[in-house]
Amino acid sequence: MEIKGDSIDAILIDLYQDLLRSPGRNEGSRGATVEALAVTLRLTKPRARLSRSENRGKPFSALGELLWYLAKSNKLEFIEPYVGRYKDDAVDGVLYGAYGPRIFAMRGCVDQLQSVTELLRQTSGSRRAVVQLFNAEDIVSRQQEIPCTTTLQFLVRDGHLHLSVTMRSNDAYFGLPHDVFCFTMLQEMMSRRLNVELGEYYHYVGSMHIYDKYVEPMKEYLAEGYQKTVEMPVMSTDDPFPLIPALLDAEDRVRRGEHVKASDVFQTDYWADILRLIQVFWATGCSERLDELKAEFSDPIYRTYLEDRRHMKPRSF
Repeated sequence: MEIKGDSIDAILIDLYQDLLRSPGRNEGSRGATVEALAVTLRLTKPRARLSRSENRGKPFSALGELLWYLAKSNKLEFIEPYVGRYKDDAVDGVLYGAYGPRIFAMRGCVDQLQSVTELLRQTSGSRRAVVQLFNAEDIVSRQQEIPCTTTLQFLVRDGHLHLSVTMRSNDAYFGLPHDVFCFTMLQEMMSRRLNVELGEYYHYVGSMHIYDKYVEPMKEYLAEGYQKTVEMPVMSTDDPFPLIPALLDAEDRVRRGEHVKASDVFQTDYWADILRLIQVFWATGCSERLDELKAEFSDPIYRTYLEDRRHMKPRSF
């Protein structure tokens, strides 16, 4: 199965329709699924990484997962507020298969993105710029949760950075939208670091599946129909990786209930808006604060997601 689209919604609609037609069935470790083998996805506009639908337009959990990667963390306490389902896989508050330590400190010391950066700066056409997430030890470790992603390969061609991701397994309903968001954000961050343009995103999956209990929500998403392609703004041109400590520090302050003004933390509108998204999540149910944040957003694309948070239960600090 091969699917090409210019937005995450375009890809999800075609993928979900194909899955509904798929005769494949499999009883996985987490329950019965509808399954398709050897699925290839091609996202031609990686900035169109956020769903615009009422059903799937939930950027906060995906953003929280990206922050978890960038924090190099495997701790449940960081990610649980954003993705509560991780508590089922944690052992003593730790997620064995967390991506952050594997990306930035593989075997305790290897920063794979830094290694890829140095390689591509020396040999821009290299085919060796591969980040490994799945280890040989993962097969025999018998952990509850191991990486679904095996590798990320960065390819610079004609002045554009493409990213090719290979997955052993992918939950099409919950996991896929998160993966596309996080990996295309890393792709764009790396393109800024390397001073090249953003290319296309490729996503290969051995077992693409949806659990039976999510088939009906998937049908509800399909009933919304095709969405207009809207891209996130272009990331500011400077290397974003030096900004990570400030972003994580601001997230921690917001998490603890501190009032933070995004424009005081970041000079660029792009990263100030990313911080405002984080603030929206932690201001859930607080209409007055949400109104303040709505007025502060530089790009109107994010205001749609804010409205869903108004009538939800406020988060506790």
